[in-house]
Amino acid sequence: MLAAVPSALLADLRKRHAEPQRHYHDWSHIEALLHHIDSIQAKLHDRDAVLYAVLFHDSIYDPREHDNERRSAQLLVDSGSPLPPQSCALARRMIEATEGHSLPDDLTGEPRDDCAHFLDMDLAILGAPANRFDIYENQIRREYAHVPDQAFRTGRAKVLRHFLERERLYFTPWGMDRFEANARKNLARSLEALTS
Repeated sequence: MLAAVPSALLADLRKRHAEPQRHYHDWSHIEALLHHIDSIQAKLHDRDAVLYAVLFHDSIYDPREHDNERRSAQLLVDSGSPLPPQSCALARRMIEATEGHSLPDDLTGEPRDDCAHFLDMDLAILGAPANRFDIYENQIRREYAHVPDQAFRTGRAKVLRHFLERERLYFTPWGMDRFEANARKNLARSLEALTS
């Protein structure tokens, strides 16, 4: 799948994902999403747009900043990727959508469906088995090591509560069937631990 990605671009992305502040948002996260692409590629309409959204969506990741998604989307645009303009524009919108993990109102039809699958892949970790989810939560805490414990607990609880209050965590039947029930259990358990 990565064979068609220019080698210099791929090397730059791998270098970015090896930065020391990354404990979850590293190359293993990209590999997990690539595995999901493999398993659902028949459902995707613009597979290359989804691939580049996966590769670039955390290409800029600084836990101290609040514009990582927009900067990552811009990096895709500036990267000189071989994507056709329409696919590049879609990949950019998908990356920007990770800021709130909601579907953009301006996407309809097949692009919206591809974005839905991409967002579901990105949140698949929430529906992982409990032991893997706990590792993920520890990895996120390490990424925010600069935040004092009480402030982290308050902020993280707010994020988890926001997800739990959503009517649906996942947008596609694929995501709902595989991850929704377990994700809600994981989130509720983690929220209880953070607030007790």
